[in-house]
Amino acid sequence: MSANQAVNQERVVKVLNGAAMLVIWIVLLLADGALLVFSAENQVIGGGICGALVMVALIIAVKGFFTLQPNEARVLVLFGSYKGTVRASGFHWGNPFYTNGPSQFGLAAAQSQIRLRKTGAGGRPGRNKISLRARTLNGDTLKVNDKRGNPIEIAAVVVWRVQDTAQAMFDVDDYENYVPTQSESALRHLASLYAYDGDASEITLRANVDDVSGALRGELQERLAKAGVVVDEARLTHLAYAPEIAQVMLRSQQAEMVIAARQKIVHGAVSMVEMALKDLAEKDVVQLDDERRAAMVSNLMVVLCSESEVHPVVNTGTLYH
Repeated sequence: MSANQAVNQERVVKVLNGAAMLVIWIVLLLADGALLVFSAENQVIGGGICGALVMVALIIAVKGFFTLQPNEARVLVLFGSYKGTVRASGFHWGNPFYTNGPSQFGLAAAQSQIRLRKTGAGGRPGRNKISLRARTLNGDTLKVNDKRGNPIEIAAVVVWRVQDTAQAMFDVDDYENYVPTQSESALRHLASLYAYDGDASEITLRANVDDVSGALRGELQERLAKAGVVVDEARLTHLAYAPEIAQVMLRSQQAEMVIAARQKIVHGAVSMVEMALKDLAEKDVVQLDDERRAAMVSNLMVVLCSESEVHPVVNTGTLYH
């Protein structure tokens, strides 16, 4: 493994306990204050210089204190070199010269941080802190073409979190902007692989939501792995035909539903007529020739398949007149 590859893999490290270091810092501060007072009263130049240097060191040491909340990590960077990641929550103390802000992420990251602060949307915490909590990305509705070239509207929600802080920090310029960009690209590509609707033999966007969501999650995971991001869930939240073809496709779907309903009605009517004729013959209720049998079948089919209420005509004569 090369040195560059080692930098881009997270190494969990431990730092000193902040509470213990705070006690030591206070004791040193009091002792240094006493030294400065003693040197001033007795005009000890060497003691005064030493006390001043210690005071400067104590002031610098204050910058080494930091806290981490649960599911929060801090990346330790010393003079451009990655030293490890602290994942334990609590009060800590580390080298005060560890990089203390997001300026090293480049101009794009700095502009993103300013934008997030203005909008009140949060963003990456200071002091190289990275949130390890699961985050939700509600993607915008995209207008794309499906497998058959039909324009559709599609949107998805992605639940993601940072797994490798070193990759998130160093492999991409701004991982918080990288995630929505790759999510949009993956969703556009996914929509082109499947048809909006189709027969039962193929996977479609409308009928196989779970399969499509699984494919979206797999593609997103592959794209976001280089940024140290894990995709917990990805699901479609919006799916519809584009407005310019929505009415046409709706009529097509309605026609298919009408045909399917008619087929079911006719199949049921044929079964009922067959049962009626069979019962009449077995119970010897009436003997019908072929012509009357055909007329009876026709009448029953009209009654059973008609959409409106049928008003029968009562025959007061014989069956043949």
